[in-house]
Amino acid sequence: MTTFNPDRAIFLQMADRICDEIISGTYAEGDRVPSVRDYAVSLQVNTNTAVKAYESLGRDGIIYNKRGLGYFVADGAKQKIMDERRNNFFETALPEFFRQMRMLNITIDEVSDRYKAQQAESD
Repeated sequence: MTTFNPDRAIFLQMADRICDEIISGTYAEGDRVPSVRDYAVSLQVNTNTAVKAYESLGRDGIIYNKRGLGYFVADGAKQKIMDERRNNFFETALPEFFRQMRMLNITIDEVSDRYKAQQAESD
């Protein structure tokens, strides 16, 4: 069973999940994504919620509908998602991260060492 964050609309979380799948390469540009109904069933949500997620992604130019065939990943979708997420990271997450560093007296060298260690573990 899928667990959703109660602090954020489910359709937005579903849209984020599809974006994650595009970034990870599960769906490439031009690939068909699951039907609204199939995606709703797989995540155990109401079909109307999935429709809202797909409509949101369509408005953002991430996916598009081919009438009678389904939804497909738009050209440039991966880069568009990454650009938006990078901007959000730099404008929202990073300032909060720096604030926490200052409060906890954590140096950039400590962060760098941890980052390098984590990178070494994942190689």
